[in-house]
Parts: sequence; C-alpha cells; structure tokens
Amino acid sequence: MAVMDFESTKPIATFAVPNNEPGAEEMAKHILEFLNTESSLKRLVIGLESTSFYGVHIANYLSTSPMLMPYHTEVYCLNPKSIANYKKSYIGLSKNDCIDAFVIADYARVGRITTKPWRGCQYLALQRLTRHRLHLVKALTREKTYMLSNIFLKFSEFNTLDAEEQPFSNEFGATASAVLTEFLSTEEIVDMPMEKLVEFICEKGRNRFPDPQKTAKLLQAAARNSYRLDKCLYEPITVAIASSFTMISTYYAEIKKVNQAIETTIKGLNPNAFLSLQSIPGLGPVMAAGIMAEIGDISVFKSQESLAKYAGLVWRENQSGQFKADDTSMSKAGNSYLRYYLLEATSHIRLHCPEYSEYYSKKYAEVKTHQHKRALALTARKAIKLIFGLLAKNQLYSGNRVGQA
Repeated sequence: MAVMDFESTKPIATFAVPNNEPGAEEMAKHILEFLNTESSLKRLVIGLESTSFYGVHIANYLSTSPMLMPYHTEVYCLNPKSIANYKKSYIGLSKNDCIDAFVIADYARVGRITTKPWRGCQYLALQRLTRHRLHLVKALTREKTYMLSNIFLKFSEFNTLDAEEQPFSNEFGATASAVLTEFLSTEEIVDMPMEKLVEFICEKGRNRFPDPQKTAKLLQAAARNSYRLDKCLYEPITVAIASSFTMISTYYAEIKKVNQAIETTIKGLNPNAFLSLQSIPGLGPVMAAGIMAEIGDISVFKSQESLAKYAGLVWRENQSGQFKADDTSMSKAGNSYLRYYLLEATSHIRLHCPEYSEYYSKKYAEVKTHQHKRALALTARKAIKLIFGLLAKNQLYSGNRVGQA
C-alpha cells in the first residue's frame, strides 16, 4: 500500500500486509498512525483495484472501520483498465507492488475518481445469487452441448431430423431420456413390436402424446436410418448419456432453488425497483433480478449515459480532421454481467414492445455484417434510457415514454 497526501508527488510511506482480517487491521493501524501525525487532514480516500471477490472483504473492513470513521473515510473500487491507462502517462515506469500502489494512490490524489464510494454488501447477496444462477445456466448449456455428441454417436438421426420428422419436440425430456438410456442400441428400437413401442412411449410420456402411434413410427424410422455402432461402444456411450441426463436434472433442480433464494433476497432490498423492471413487457423476474443486482442503487449513476458506460454499452468515436469512421467498436470496458443481462433482456423486450421491435429492425437493415449483434446492442442502449428513467423516477412502464424523460 502507498500513502500520499494531496500535495505530494511521491509516496510518503509504503507497506505490505496480507489480505486477511489481521492484515486489514494492521493496514488500518498504519493509516491511523500517519493520520495522527498530520492534524490538518480531515478526509481519507482509499483506492483499490476492483479484483472480483478478492477486494470485497478489505473494502468492507476499511469502509466500516471505527478507527478510520472520524476521517470521513471513502473507499473506492477502481476499474483496473482505468488504472492501467493512467499508468501509461508515466513514461518508463516499471512494475512491482509498490509502484502499482503508488499509481492507484496518485490516481485518487489528482481527482480522477468519478465513481461512487463502496456501498457495502447490500446488493452483494443478490449479486452472488444471480451470478451463480448464470454460472449454472452456462454449465447446463455446456452439458447439453456435450451430450449431443454422444447422442449422435449412439442414435445419429435422433437430433438431426427436420421438425416434422422428429419423434420428440424436447430431446432432453423424460421420454427422450428413457429412449436413449433404456435401449442399449437402435436395433432394439427397430426390432420392438409397434404395440410394445407405443405402450413404452405412453408410459414414459404419461399419456401426454396426442398421437403415440405416429411418435412410435417416427422413432422407428429414425432408428432404422441411423448409423450402426460397433457393439463394444453401445454400453459406454449409454452410460455417458445417462450421466449427462443426471447432471442436467441436477442443474435444473439447483437453478430452481437459486430462483427461490433470489426471490426471497429481493424482498429485503428494493421491491419497488424490482416491480419497475418487471413492468417492462418481456422482462421477467430472472433478468430483472440480474439487472437490479448489478446496478444496485440507481442514485449511484448521474445519468443514463453513465449507466451505459458502466455496462460497456458505449462506442468509441474514430474521427480525425474531415474523416469520421462509420464503423466504431463497442467499449466493453464496463460490467460484463450487467451487459449480458441487458442484452438478454433486450432480446425479450423487442418481442413484446413494438417501439423496440421497430428500432431493432431499422438497425438490422442498416448494415450487411453482424446485423443481429449490432442491432441488439443498439437496442439495448436504447433500453438503458427506459430502465434508468423508470428506476430513477420509481415508475412503472406505461408505454408512453414517461420513464424515458
């Protein structure tokens, strides 16, 4: 850690402590010793690089330390990219822990901090849940994708047919699972009498198939046209598929539990903000909770522009003299989780709000490459105005642009 006052250009003191509670306490004592020698200092600013969860404990400890309270302590978690860019202003500066600490301290000293100070753990609980849910969803998607390779080896026609030739609408459903795990090979399906196969489908599908006879015929046709495997492969692949189905079932169960925990946690935060977000057509509870967890208190942001910058949904200008580039890249320097939730939410909003659907179509037609990604990102930027307006004014969506004012 480097200690500087607002007049110095070099560190007054440097020291290192471990990142644990005794280390944090030692840090607070070192800072207090310096403050006691400088009676004119009335304000303490502490800057930390935002290092995911590694900075949570130290930021929380220092912002609530009784020893530092008299000095109106403000703790800031700073974007590492901002610090790295600021460091470039020092030509030929080496890299070590002391130098890195000095750069962060000097960044705070010259008034480059534009963010709000550490807000505590009010929204951290919700954020950990929504991020964990996203982790589970990605793991579920990855498991499904992996399992499809094994399904193709065992039953090549099972998930490659056109929709009208597919026996099952849900290739991960209970009946599909039974077919892929209880039959060792496709020959067993082909050789099974039609009556028995219809009975099997009715039993596993709990009599929910409108035409089990047709389903059985499609299943046998798909099995008949599938590649045949060497007999030594059927059992290992079947075991792998069964294991994947167990994993998928577990992921669904865990996601359901996390959804319930998210709902409970939101009730203790800001239910009005949650209702404001959910009032937007197409924006369900999952996306609303994710956006709310990453934004936190909307008062932290001065404008919808600052919220867009925080999400990384801004575009860098490329202009020189009379030249101005038409193709500009998106920043992506902000909160990647918030950007993900905003883009996913926008993909649903545009399906339910004509205004956003028309805007998406307009932007889609403007270019010939990356049409969907570009149109969705620009529509998400437009949606930020709506979200900021509703949260800032504590309003529900009405469709008359009141929230966007």
